[in-house]
Amino acid sequence: QVQLVESGGGLAQAGGSLRLSCAASGRTSGNAMGWFRQAPGKERDFVAAISWSGGSTYYAESVKGRFTISRDNAKSAVYLQMNSLRPEDTAVYYCAARFSDFGATSYYTDVHQYPYWGQGTQVTVSS
Repeated sequence: QVQLVESGGGLAQAGGSLRLSCAASGRTSGNAMGWFRQAPGKERDFVAAISWSGGSTYYAESVKGRFTISRDNAKSAVYLQMNSLRPEDTAVYYCAARFSDFGATSYYTDVHQYPYWGQGTQVTVSS
């Protein structure tokens, strides 16, 4: 079992920045991690993913060049640095984890591939 707790959400102006954190506990070794977001009335969408090693990352086109995912395995933490925020980035952001079946460089982008989820943190970007 893995427990995940997100923090760092809040209100930002368009063009501003926020940094989300995800603290993991339980069985944390060997997990690939991801960030997803869900706006009101919409499905939960992929934002970014990172492998257990941290050496492989992948981003949704909508955030590429603006968001950066990183991790610190010593602290069992994953981060999402969000720059150049836009009103359309407004959503609840979720951290997710799963064991890497294919080694330390694997990452996952499908919401259905993740069995462990945090409670989410609200990000609101005003224009």
